Amino acid sequence: MQVLVRDNNIDQALRLLKKRLQQEGVFREMRLRESYEKPSVKRAREKAEGIRRARKLAQKKLNRELGISAPKKPRPAPRDKPASN
Repeated sequence: MQVLVRDNNIDQALRLLKKRLQQEGVFREMRLRESYEKPSVKRAREKAEGIRRARKLAQKKLNRELGISAPKKPRPAPRDKPASN
């Protein structure tokens, strides 16, 4: 995975990298692999995740059928750059 650093802005590049890693599920997998997980616990977790996923899909399907759209996130106002003297 690559992140371009523009204008020597390391903070922005690091934020973007963290966001991409979060979306890929890398942090979640690291947390799961930190310690051994018993097979019975793993099965229970995977089953719960599947149920959660199925509920979420069913809810989305119902909302689509009823014509309910998800609330849109407001965009942040663009920041004005300070005038350089």
